[in-house]
Amino acid sequence: MIGRVLALALLNVLLVLVLAPLYEGILRKLKAALHSRIGPPITQPFLDTLKLLGKEDLRTAGGFAYLVAPALALGSVLLLATLVPMGGAPPLAFAGDVIGILYVAAVSTVLLMLTAWASGSPYASVGGSREMMLLLTVEPVVAVALVVGALKAGTLSAAGIAAWNATEGPSISMIMAGIALFLAVQAQAGKLPFDIAEADQEVMGGPLVEQSGPRLALFRLVLWAKQLVFALLLVELFIPWPRFGSLLPDLLLTLVKAFVVLVLVAVVDVVNPRLKVEQAMGYYLRVGVSSLAALAFAVIGM
Repeated sequence: MIGRVLALALLNVLLVLVLAPLYEGILRKLKAALHSRIGPPITQPFLDTLKLLGKEDLRTAGGFAYLVAPALALGSVLLLATLVPMGGAPPLAFAGDVIGILYVAAVSTVLLMLTAWASGSPYASVGGSREMMLLLTVEPVVAVALVVGALKAGTLSAAGIAAWNATEGPSISMIMAGIALFLAVQAQAGKLPFDIAEADQEVMGGPLVEQSGPRLALFRLVLWAKQLVFALLLVELFIPWPRFGSLLPDLLLTLVKAFVVLVLVAVVDVVNPRLKVEQAMGYYLRVGVSSLAALAFAVIGM
């Protein structure tokens, strides 16, 4: 039993580590096509990561916490991957429910903010502050969407919510909550119009401006992996149909649906300009109100 759990957890981790850069490479190619460009090869994220891992580790600040922050951020996202369903129950479902998912999902962002503020760069500090603003604005939307699922299914278990939705079918509250979570994925992925924290034209990469070499490679991998994990969370909890009852076909279908979600995210990224900070906050305030409406519908059983 323990061996099976460890094997499934390792499978989830490996899938995220391999597919996150691969999906990113495909999405870059898609964006280039939409811009009438050739674009980089699909393998470019892998090449960039390997190149950065071989570079010298230059740091603008000392201390053990600053040193290990990128590895801890990546570790938190990989832990998140073991708490999210992927074609079946999460391998480490016993270790955390949707509340645990919310906590673990926030860890990588908090570590990125702390690293930015510790770097001593004014651009990184501004980027870290914008990351905090987005976290405080977007995280409640994610929380309410997951609470709607938990309320409808009568359980805080991510696997339980997915199983209930797969059995009972769509409802008004779940559809509204799923749309709210999709809109939050755009910000979680750091894509336009919500790449406010990393805005190259304004703050030169924001939190990552002072990161280089292996540290930059790990943080980039964190961002790619996080967008994939949130897409998986969305499709498993709110779009779980159809179910084949077997791990392999269910897993393959889930990965295809997650890719479609990321394609939609990339299309939105291409056709929209960056929002100002106050515009983004106003937008997610309206999304938050919509998610609260979904919660109200869930309470009355719709």
